[in-house]
Amino acid sequence: MQKRFLITPGPTPVPPEVLSALSQPVVHHRAPRFTEILKQVVAGLKCIYQTQNDIIVFAASGTGAMESAVVNIVNPGDHVLVGSVGNFGERWKKLTATWGAEVIALDYEWGTKVVPADIEKALAADPAIKAVYVQSSETSTGVVNDIRAIGEIVAKTPAILVVDAISGLGATDLKTDEWHVDLCVAGSQKALMVPPGLAYVAVSEKAWAVVERCATPRFYYDYVTARKKMTGDSAQTPYTPAVNLMVAQNAAIDLIKQEGLENVFERHRVLSRAAKEGVKALGLELFGPDDPEANSVTAVKVPEGVDGGKIGKIARDKWGVWLAGGQGPLKGKIFRFGHCGYFGHSDIIVGLTTVEMVLAELGYDVKFGASAAAAEQVFMQSTVQL
Repeated sequence: MQKRFLITPGPTPVPPEVLSALSQPVVHHRAPRFTEILKQVVAGLKCIYQTQNDIIVFAASGTGAMESAVVNIVNPGDHVLVGSVGNFGERWKKLTATWGAEVIALDYEWGTKVVPADIEKALAADPAIKAVYVQSSETSTGVVNDIRAIGEIVAKTPAILVVDAISGLGATDLKTDEWHVDLCVAGSQKALMVPPGLAYVAVSEKAWAVVERCATPRFYYDYVTARKKMTGDSAQTPYTPAVNLMVAQNAAIDLIKQEGLENVFERHRVLSRAAKEGVKALGLELFGPDDPEANSVTAVKVPEGVDGGKIGKIARDKWGVWLAGGQGPLKGKIFRFGHCGYFGHSDIIVGLTTVEMVLAELGYDVKFGASAAAAEQVFMQSTVQL
């Protein structure tokens, strides 16, 4: 028997209370009971999003939410601006191009952030830009963009701001309304502590005006149809939802409310700091800036002389610990240590000590216990329950 641990930025571990909710008998999706569940989930998500805007729910992956934020906005030939700092910024480019957009790309070195001043210059140079697409937390590198600054810039123009918060929502502070985010997409399988399968979008009034003018054909992902069906006393989803995942999301939202949103953010800050101090204590180098708000994932450079392609395999097969590798051009060059959602101090210690053993097996000079000791120092200084 081998106990397994998910130390990845998604999917993430699921709390027992949420697993228990998953096992409840299936509720019919047109029954009044499901209407109540849907309303509760939407109300809870508004608290986490920190928004008064409409929330739309789909049975889909996070990429489904991203595609919905394209087909409801982009007509063929529309100009869109994409700030890309990693694999999922590249996904925005692919999705918008697939649906016929004229893509103006701001491409940054992976591991760096979007420069808000570049957004401002690009918008000034091309007043026809309809939407700006960026990540909040770029899962492939751990980088968190300055959404507040970007939002202030975009809000002064006719363009709308579209943010992928799939790995950030619920882990990193994101004030959707205050920071002028017009479309914000998220998924269930990361800091929202539910298995994959639910996708969410927050839509501002500014964005609705664009949606209603968009002529691109869409059916399942049509925001207008979804809003009509999901509002009112008998709110439902237009098509069959993932009923038990919705029940589970309701249970997860209850846990977030019990902890308190600010405490959730602070817990993630502490876990992130512990992971980062732990890997640095091993002489490893972080990939990207050591950002106190990069709470979802810690990206680490593979040390010289170590076969980065073997790190995840040994951790998984020998020790039952799932770490994430690098994506795209970073494959074999970094590994990623997730800590968003249902994580506590013990998960960080398990992940760090596994990294020690794996690196030692691959020939790296490890001082055993150094990473755990550094993490413990962080935990001892924290006042947040871990």
